[in-house]
Amino acid sequence: MLKILLPFDGSEYAFKAVSDFLPLLDWYREKPELHLLNVQYPLHGNVALFINQADIKQYHQEEGLKCLQKARDFLDQNGTAYQYHITVGDPAEMIVRFASEKQYDQIVMGPRGAGNIQGLLLGSVTNKVMQLSNIPVLLVK
Repeated sequence: MLKILLPFDGSEYAFKAVSDFLPLLDWYREKPELHLLNVQYPLHGNVALFINQADIKQYHQEEGLKCLQKARDFLDQNGTAYQYHITVGDPAEMIVRFASEKQYDQIVMGPRGAGNIQGLLLGSVTNKVMQLSNIPVLLVK
């Protein structure tokens, strides 16, 4: 079974990618396994000196779930099975690493997300994922 990774940062661009990709599932011979991924930015400064690791991990989980909520609600309403994952780090690097380590067959994402817009045509995370990934990346506009 094909495994497809859908990075989701909570932005309208990311939601549009998920909602526009759903009708394209008919392209595949058999229904692929969908996985949502939210990458949380690490906390900066000396936060770890004052807050224990368990609380930091819980914070990232809660924030990740908030970001994923709209996509999860949409997929639930459409009766689409999925799994979700939350990780911490540089978004582009973590998307590529996660996809590679978990052996995904394809990464599906929108051309832009909630991050800073540094590229003229593509968002910086999308652009970096396309450059770093050995896994096919499908952009959904």
